[in-house]
Amino acid sequence: MSWRVRYTLAAREDLKRLYVFLLEHDIMGAQHALTAIVKGVDLLRQFPFACRKVDPGNPLLRELLVSFGASGYVLAYEIENEQSVVILAVRHQREDDYH
Repeated sequence: MSWRVRYTLAAREDLKRLYVFLLEHDIMGAQHALTAIVKGVDLLRQFPFACRKVDPGNPLLRELLVSFGASGYVLAYEIENEQSVVILAVRHQREDDYH
C-alpha cells in the first residue's frame, strides 16, 4: 500500500526557500538536494511509521532525516489517518531552528 503525502503551505515555503538558497550557490547541488528529499518522501509513502517519534505523547508526529552531503534535511510530518501523512515543515540540519 502506498500512503498519500501532502504538504502544508509552510512546508512548501520551506522547500522553496531551501531550493532558492542552493540555487544561488550551486545549481547542481540544488537539484541533487531536491532529488534526495523526493527519495525520502518516497520512503514515507511506503513506511510512514519507520521514522522516529518527535513527541512520546504523540506517536503520530514524526520526523524523517534525509542525508545530503555532510548533513541533511529534517522533514517533520504527522500521520493523519491510515492512508495519508502531512509534511509540516522542512529544515536543513544546520538551521538554528531545525529541532
